Amino acid sequence: MIKKVSTILLLFCILLGLQAQNPIVPNKGLNDPHIHIFNDTAYVYASHDKSIENKKFIMEDWWIWSSPDLVNWTKRSVLHPNDTYIGKDFTRCWATDATYKDGKYYFYFSEGNEQTGVVVGDTPVGPWKDVLGKPLLKSDMTPTHEYDMAVFEDNGEHYIIFGVWDYYIAKLNDDMISLAEAPQKIEINNPRGPYNPHGTNTKMATDDKPFVHKYNGKYYLSWGCFYAMSDNLYGPYDYKDTVIKEESFAEGYDAPTWPNGVLQGRHGSFFEWHNQHYYIYCDISQTGNRYFRDSFISYVHYKDNGEIATIRVDGVGVGNYNADEPIEAEDYFKSENILKVENTKGGFSLQPSENSSYTIYTNVKNLTDKTILELEVIASEVSEIELRENNPEGALLFTCEIPKNDIYTFQKRQFNTKNLKDNQSICFVFKGDAAKSLLLNRFKFKN
Repeated sequence: MIKKVSTILLLFCILLGLQAQNPIVPNKGLNDPHIHIFNDTAYVYASHDKSIENKKFIMEDWWIWSSPDLVNWTKRSVLHPNDTYIGKDFTRCWATDATYKDGKYYFYFSEGNEQTGVVVGDTPVGPWKDVLGKPLLKSDMTPTHEYDMAVFEDNGEHYIIFGVWDYYIAKLNDDMISLAEAPQKIEINNPRGPYNPHGTNTKMATDDKPFVHKYNGKYYLSWGCFYAMSDNLYGPYDYKDTVIKEESFAEGYDAPTWPNGVLQGRHGSFFEWHNQHYYIYCDISQTGNRYFRDSFISYVHYKDNGEIATIRVDGVGVGNYNADEPIEAEDYFKSENILKVENTKGGFSLQPSENSSYTIYTNVKNLTDKTILELEVIASEVSEIELRENNPEGALLFTCEIPKNDIYTFQKRQFNTKNLKDNQSICFVFKGDAAKSLLLNRFKFKN
């Protein structure tokens, strides 16, 4: 029933001219996703749930899909367990990750919840070769289970992080297929998890599927939608919060859930592209089956103290905008010389840092009948924004002359639009030195 309702909703959105972008690849079972940007293209390395009819995890291969814009996705290659040291059909092809070094690509994979292997290729999509012919991480290496790995690059060095409940980290050798050191346990202070909401379940304190990313000099260790922070890659880490909360969900995206609620099973990863940050993660709200998962992407914004703001979980996704609804300025697809500023409304605004700073919003739908652009802004000086098509050098659509604020609070300024068309990519170009005095919170197109 859930699958039928989801399909009807998706068709309804298409008829209205809205492109529902979450899930990124609907009804395919793409899950446990890690996205990496290679050659200005997004590649998702993922596990694959076999069927909507699954009554348990049946995962027979690993997938790679790619996208130029996080909206349009193409399946590029499949890694079969027969092509690895496993050497036979296998139904526990669990989570993966990938990285690049010195002209080669390395695709790491989980042999169920026991071991980790690696294959090597000349392109982000292979073809792949198992040069080791055996696991990289063997099942007796540490007290945890050696699976659900993440690979993290820091200052030219690569590290592998893995495990469940307790996580371990080890530096990789330059060959990327051997360890430069014995794995070390990562300490987490006051951890929480889907089985440990109050900190009392010390045996299952976190979850599986660890991931590490870095922002503004801080290291972030995450497991699903839970995360901790540290000044040191090896830790110790201080638990902070979850990026998903009950208020995250648009209507129709908060149920059904895993047995332990909306915070369970959100295996995924954080990534950055074009000066924007994202979180890609598992979801079952549209399939209704925890054994046939989808992948969603949401924007990520960091607070002034380094913590991650609560994300939004909806069908619009990223890189895709509906002109019938207000658009948060910080949810751009691409920017240059733009700062995200935490504001008094509890969200974020944009502040240009120099003349001709810009933001780009791709695939904006339902623009053809819009005659007014309303900007919610603070301007300490008279400012100017050019609206251009596609990029900063694109055709000039119209210009907004923004008056100086009479009070220091966000004010709504309206401007007549020109040259708009449906499914258009729009670039905001902030002109002149006065642009540095401008804060843009959100904007809306009106009839």
